[in-house]
Amino acid sequence: MGVYGQVGAVAAVALVPIGGFAALTLRRALLARSGGMVEMSLRLHSRSHGRGWVLGTGRYVGDDLQWFRVFSLAPSPRRRFSRRDFAVVRRRSPTRPERMTLQPGMIVLECASGSGPVELAIGERALTGFLSWLESAAPGASLPE
Repeated sequence: MGVYGQVGAVAAVALVPIGGFAALTLRRALLARSGGMVEMSLRLHSRSHGRGWVLGTGRYVGDDLQWFRVFSLAPSPRRRFSRRDFAVVRRRSPTRPERMTLQPGMIVLECASGSGPVELAIGERALTGFLSWLESAAPGASLPE
């Protein structure tokens, strides 16, 4: 392999992470265009105490909260929650093991949804907006037609 081959190989190796970062940045910008995005972690599994948290972003779209993984190129949300069957059961500070995983200043919300229990971690400022969204359904929105 000549000098040009080695330079090409090094350039290719360097471009892969740069391209991945650019793709993640573009995806986030496209998701944010519709507005109403907030950083939040979701506990995908709770088999081990303090583990199972995944960093993501939530997007409010009408009556739905759509949750996207941060480090994913998927254009669709990983989870969807309807405010019609979503309620905060308990608010708490992260446990010691959770503090190692979650961002500083996060508050853990233990919630009930139509698909079962859900745990979200959200910053204190974003919490106010989340609770406002949760309680702001239009009058009669949950009444059957």
